[in-house]
Amino acid sequence: MPKNATAADPSRNLMIKTKTCQRLQKEVAYYQKEVTENEEKLKEMKQQNKNPFDIKKFQEVLDESHMMVPDSQRRFEEALRDLRTFLESINEEDETVTSSEWYQPAMELIKGIDGGTTKDIAITDDVVAEETDIAVLSFTTLSFNWKCESSN
Repeated sequence: MPKNATAADPSRNLMIKTKTCQRLQKEVAYYQKEVTENEEKLKEMKQQNKNPFDIKKFQEVLDESHMMVPDSQRRFEEALRDLRTFLESINEEDETVTSSEWYQPAMELIKGIDGGTTKDIAITDDVVAEETDIAVLSFTTLSFNWKCESSN
């Protein structure tokens, strides 16, 4: 960070918030994909009558993956809310932010999530994750059937 840039620099904050949302969006998709793959692998292990100990251990891995989905989803929702709040709080005439290279990606990220115009992950109660051409992520209405143990 250059010496003249401060933590209060709006364009820097926009970059950080946008990159955070992008990273967490990928993380959610990764964990959902991992759950799907691990469920398939566990099913194969059971069909092939693998060692019961191996099956039990892999079930534990799958349970941990299930716990990570809601956690990463929650963190993504928080980051997205933070980005929205930040974008709403800035003055649209503030050219330091609107001319920033991160303004357009941030707006596209929010519009893509709200309007379902980008290729995202569709999340439903009965389907863990599925890639679609047009998917609507409505984080306020998401409900997960998984119960996760809180370490708090």
